[in-house]
Order: sequence, then C-alpha cells, then structure tokens
Amino acid sequence: MKLTKRQENILEIVSNYGPITGERIAEMLTLTRATLRPDLAILTMSGLLEARPRVGYFHSGKSRYRVVAEKLNSVLVDSVKSVPIVVSEKCFVYDAVVTMFIEDVGTLFVVKEGGLLEGVISRKDLLKTTLGGHDIQKLPVKVVMTRMPNLVLTTPEETVWLAAKKIMAHEVDALPVVRKVSLADGSEGLEVVGRLSKTNITRLFVELGEGY
Repeated sequence: MKLTKRQENILEIVSNYGPITGERIAEMLTLTRATLRPDLAILTMSGLLEARPRVGYFHSGKSRYRVVAEKLNSVLVDSVKSVPIVVSEKCFVYDAVVTMFIEDVGTLFVVKEGGLLEGVISRKDLLKTTLGGHDIQKLPVKVVMTRMPNLVLTTPEETVWLAAKKIMAHEVDALPVVRKVSLADGSEGLEVVGRLSKTNITRLFVELGEGY
C-alpha cells in the first residue's frame, strides 16, 4: 500500500500524540478538517488507524504489510477463479496442443464424463512429448498427463493466499478448482469448477493496488 506524504505525516502524528482528534491533526498540519477527511477515511478503512467517537484517532498497531496480508487472507478462490479449460480423457496430444494454443493457457485439465477431474497436462508435458518423436495424433493425453494422487488442487472455499503458496511450492502455472460430488455408485469424484492461475493472482494484486 503506497501512502501519500500527507498520509505519512498523519500516521506519524497519530503515532506520537494519539488518541488525537481530527481537528487537532488538521491544526498541526495547518490544514482544514475538510481537507484531511479523505486521507483519514483511507487510513481508517485500510486498518492503519482506528477512530472512536469523542476520543479521536489512534494507531491500530498494524503495519501496512499486515493489512495487505489480512486482505489476502480474506479473499477466497471462488471470487477470483476463471473458467477452466478442459479436454476429454479420450482426446489425443495433438488436440491438446491445439486447444492450449487457441485458448492461450499453460495448463489443461483432463476430465472424464460429467466433468470429473482425471488429470492435468502442462505446457512442459506437451513440449516433452512432441520433442520425443511420438505420433501425437495417435497418442492419448492420459498417457502423458499427471494424475491423482499427484495433482495439486484448490477449492472455492480456500483462500487465495493458501492457493498461491501451493503454486509457488509445486512450481506450477495453475491449479484446478474442484469440489467433491457424490457418484451413483456411492463413491466421490472431483468436479472441475474453475482455474486459479498466476494471472488470476496478479490481477488480484493489481485490483488491490487500485483500490488503495
């Protein structure tokens, strides 16, 4: 969170003299209370300052980085996920390459009937296969995909912060967003309901920055 010089001065005054009224802060900066009102609102809404009626403003004790961390921990994957790009378990590697190119993504999710997750295939998987001299027009994607239990997953209810940690730890470009569904035979499957990629996370950071 980038603060203006005036907002930095307000924080310093409140840290040194708080609790302090808005009128007193304005006097110390030789400004009007109305001029300071937007700055005080931003600092209060961001969590850096707190205000109490008839008491005034005081420092919340939070750093600006902690405020951003708390915001990230409050954002759920469901609110930032994008539409999943999927291919059938019956398709061939050639079709997967074409789909990845057309959709401009780095990861495809392989599904079986009902949209249930079977595996994940990355740009690296396809590159390795095509360079290996295979006949990609006859090679099924299920031969080269990564399948359970080696898949890294996220859910709509997980925080973006936790999902981002998974992306970094496992060095992948995107995670399938899944939810458990009950099948007719009594077992459970994972339905693909979205995609969380590095682009989604970057977009979130940009939006948070614009919000401040």
